[in-house]
Amino acid sequence: MGRMAEVRENQEKNRFEIWVDDELAGFTEHRGLGPVVSLVHTEIGERFGGQGLATQLIRQTLDDLRERDSQVLPICPFVKAFIDKHPDYLDLVPAGRRAVFGLPSAPRT
Repeated sequence: MGRMAEVRENQEKNRFEIWVDDELAGFTEHRGLGPVVSLVHTEIGERFGGQGLATQLIRQTLDDLRERDSQVLPICPFVKAFIDKHPDYLDLVPAGRRAVFGLPSAPRT
């Protein structure tokens, strides 16, 4: 596959973007970049579907937000599904808000 995918933050457009060979492949939009960040929409371009780019984009976005000590509201269904499948990210969602998103209150053991 030899193509390089890179996640970059675009503060002007309030989103994290994934680029493949200098071409925008997709993005995750957010609202607010304070202590709590709402991830509202994720989109991957049609030509780039099925390559695992959404997973890479969401993982890196969440990792970046974790480094900033931000918490996350997974309004986007893709982000919610990712957190549901990867319980090591559940701590990013405020405990009191997890049920709103249908997420468990604590990681499943």
